[in-house]
Amino acid sequence: MELTERKKKVLRSVVDLYIRTAEPVGSKAITALPDMNYSSATIRNEMAELTTMGYLEQPHTSAGRIPSAAGYRLYVDELMMDYRLSVDETKSINTAIEEKMQRVDKMVEKVAKLVSQATDLPAISAASRAGSACVKRFDLILAGRGSIILVLMLQGDQVVNKLIKLPLNVTEADLKILSAVLNATMTDVPLTGFTAELMDKVMASAGAAASLVPVILDFTQETLKNSDATSVAVTGQAKLLSLPEYRDVDKAQRVMDSIDEEAFANLPAVMEGANGTKVLVGPENVVNDLKDSSVVVTKFDIGDGMQGMIGVVGPTRMDYAKITARLSYFAESLSKMFGKPESPQQPKLPEPPEKET
Repeated sequence: MELTERKKKVLRSVVDLYIRTAEPVGSKAITALPDMNYSSATIRNEMAELTTMGYLEQPHTSAGRIPSAAGYRLYVDELMMDYRLSVDETKSINTAIEEKMQRVDKMVEKVAKLVSQATDLPAISAASRAGSACVKRFDLILAGRGSIILVLMLQGDQVVNKLIKLPLNVTEADLKILSAVLNATMTDVPLTGFTAELMDKVMASAGAAASLVPVILDFTQETLKNSDATSVAVTGQAKLLSLPEYRDVDKAQRVMDSIDEEAFANLPAVMEGANGTKVLVGPENVVNDLKDSSVVVTKFDIGDGMQGMIGVVGPTRMDYAKITARLSYFAESLSKMFGKPESPQQPKLPEPPEKET
């Protein structure tokens, strides 16, 4: 059975109406649309065939149809119209960011709250430096008799240090040799590059200070692992309770319990290599209890090798065009904000797009 342009037009209309009303859509409602120049019988036949093809579903209690997960997927990939943010919407987002994003501290939690307020849905925010953290410089500093301070300067000028007890036979000259070896072999090496071969190479060149190498490598790996960790925040779960899909208390509770930081900690990996916004519809989701929900996420740049991610969770009936437009505008504004050097003044956000006429 061919998915004709008429079928696509009918499917798009069903999704659009269901998004607005949360009620099963009948052929009469489709026929009444201004751009539908088909008879009610033709619309009924097309809806029946779309149901057979798996793009629509028919609840037992209604003669109308609702989109299936496959229907939403086709809608998101091919059918939905671009949504133009109004001047008021862009001003509202800009004002919220300018007022509440003055510092990067607790950026993840703040961004999640802003996105939830702007979309009226539960929101996810994450920051990750996965796979990019590395040491730019090693220093070994004598800190008194029998101990040294190991100093690591990471990418982005972050500095960490550790106090290490010295073996009695290690001299200051030995430490200078070890420091030179570390800077020659272990700088600009990501966490995945710390192999047994690398340790053997450093040990072979470290001379009398070789006994310090395992301690230094362990501390360096632990530091990079912590730098690579993903920070995730989720907020606004209670907003689901106002939606008709979650009037069933048990269902709502299961979904709300599934929307937490641990459940979405692997979303940055899901976004790896993705361009723009990614939509996970129903069964495509990372959590089983969200099989009747959708997740929309997009990335933004924080700088210093870090990536940010924002997204929302909601019913499969969500207005995908509007949500993706708002998330994309958020992401673009945040990327421009974090990409500018720090100054006493707040960064100026881009002018909002012209209002659609």
